[in-house]
Amino acid sequence: MAIEISLAGRVALVTGGSRGIGRSIALQLARAGADVAVNYRRDEDAARATVKEIQAMGRRAHAYSAAVENRDDLERMSADVLRDFGAVHILVNNAGIASRGQKVVDSDPGEPARVMGVHVFGPFHLCQLLIPQMRAHGRGDIVMVSSVATRKFAANGAPYSMAKSAMEALALTLAKEERGNGIRTHIVSPTLTETEMGRRLSAARGAADLRALDKTSPFGRVSQPEDVAAVVAFLVSDANPYVNGQNIAVDGGGA
Repeated sequence: MAIEISLAGRVALVTGGSRGIGRSIALQLARAGADVAVNYRRDEDAARATVKEIQAMGRRAHAYSAAVENRDDLERMSADVLRDFGAVHILVNNAGIASRGQKVVDSDPGEPARVMGVHVFGPFHLCQLLIPQMRAHGRGDIVMVSSVATRKFAANGAPYSMAKSAMEALALTLAKEERGNGIRTHIVSPTLTETEMGRRLSAARGAADLRALDKTSPFGRVSQPEDVAAVVAFLVSDANPYVNGQNIAVDGGGA
C-alpha cells in the first residue's frame, strides 16, 4: 500500500523558517498541504520570498519576526499566528545558532546562556504557549531540530552540544507528557548540511568548499536541507500514526 503524506487543513509554525533547513521544511510542509507561519529574526527579504513561494502553491502563509530567545517576542508571535490562522497543529523548533568553536576554558562566559536561549528556552516557551490550543485538535506534532553533535560531543563546541542535548531532553519529556493528548514529539538530528551555517562550519574546519566533502560523505554527497525536510514531513503526517518520542539522525548512516 502506498503511503501518502497529506497535511491538508493543518497549520505549521516553523521557527527560523526563512533560510536553510527551516526554509526547506516550510516548503515541504506546504507541498504536503499545510498552511505555514514562517518565523524569522532578521532576514525579512528571505522570509517574504519563502512566504511568496508557499502562496504560489495555493497555501496560506505569513512571515513573523521574533527572536526565539525572547519570551515577549514569542507571546506576541503566538498571538499573531493564532489570530491569522486560527490554530497551530504543527510546531517545528528549528531556529538555531552555532557556538564559536572555542575550548571550554577559552569560551566567553556569556556564550552558554546565549546559545541555550535560542535552542532550549525558546522552544520551551513556545511549546508552553502553543500546546494548550494544540490539545484541542485531536492531533498535534512537535519537532525539535537538533544535531548529530549530541552523539559525538566533539571538542570545541560545548555550548552548542549542551544546548542541543537540553533541547532533546525537552522533546523526550514532552513525548511522554502529551501523548495522551494526541501530541507526538520528535527530534530530527541532521549531520553537516549544505546551508549558510553549514558552509561556515566546514570552512572553520578547513574545508572551504563543501564539494570537497562529497566523496567522503554517505551516498557521495553532503546532506541537503531537503533531506531533513522529508523526514519532518513524514513524522508530522498521518503516514506516522504510532511513532512518538524518536530521535532520527539524518546522516546517511554515518561516516
